[in-house]
Amino acid sequence: MTTPDFPRDVAAVHEATDRLLISLSKLDDDAIGEPSLLPGWTRGHVLAHLARNADALVNLLTWARTDVRTPMYASAAARDGDIERDADRPLAAHLEDLRESAARFAAAAQALPEERRAFRVEMRNGVVERADRLALRRLAEVELHHVDLGVGYAVEQLPPAFLDSELDFLAAVKFAGHPALPALELRTGDGRTWRTGSGDGTEAAPVVVTGPAASLVGWLTGRADGAGLDTQGSPLPVVPPL
Repeated sequence: MTTPDFPRDVAAVHEATDRLLISLSKLDDDAIGEPSLLPGWTRGHVLAHLARNADALVNLLTWARTDVRTPMYASAAARDGDIERDADRPLAAHLEDLRESAARFAAAAQALPEERRAFRVEMRNGVVERADRLALRRLAEVELHHVDLGVGYAVEQLPPAFLDSELDFLAAVKFAGHPALPALELRTGDGRTWRTGSGDGTEAAPVVVTGPAASLVGWLTGRADGAGLDTQGSPLPVVPPL
């Protein structure tokens, strides 16, 4: 998997957040209450989640810096309650919250000493992560949820560097050994490959899925249906939810 470059990844989060805010500046209060591309969530739900996720990652960066255990969220119920509470706010309130929470994330990242970047923290659901990968985690939240807002930002517009890091993560971490996904070999047109999935051990060879990096990420994250991906005649596997 790609070695994280923490300063570069933090800068990428800043750039992605700026793109998000530009997209949001074209909306109005009515648009915030409209459905997003995520079932059951309005755009306001997505934006409230993004702001609170930034603060949750600040908690983890603080944990890594101080060695004082600080969970992402007080509880799952508190996380969900905060999103519901903030979803219906006007656009201006969402914009202010996103800017301020992004600034807190940037400050916490800046405060993390280099010697603490390998410290491991516990995310939601018991997932353990290195502190220097938290910027990549935030980047995925901002980029993919920007797509989920349904404001014209598509998976094809995701930056190539993000697509590469996300494919690395999906293949090496998220779906590695996943029992609900057959063994896969992901290929891009430039010859790069990733192996992931698990299968039941009876496959003669992994299912080969070939296509642009954006199409592969869109399919694996549920942001695209996989149309246009080449499976060499095999059915396109159903990807379990993230």
